[in-house]
Amino acid sequence: MLRKAIVAIFILLLTTGVVSAQLPTPSLHLNNDKPPRTKEQKENDKAIDSEYQSTLKKIPDAGKKDPWADVRPTPPAAAKNKQQ
Repeated sequence: MLRKAIVAIFILLLTTGVVSAQLPTPSLHLNNDKPPRTKEQKENDKAIDSEYQSTLKKIPDAGKKDPWADVRPTPPAAAKNKQQ
């Protein structure tokens, strides 16, 4: 009986150590490492974003393309006539 209690306590201590390793440390803050962005940096970001959006608008739409067109066999001509 005592042996089972000791084994149960040992297992409990081992699992507690594993669980505590998964918890974040309270003194470590990774989100606030960077200083806030300045006004010039924000304006630069807006300029870059507007240039990117205007470049996207210049890309022509190529229409629908079938990526499997080269792989798919063409249907025989007799089958096309029967469907019409």
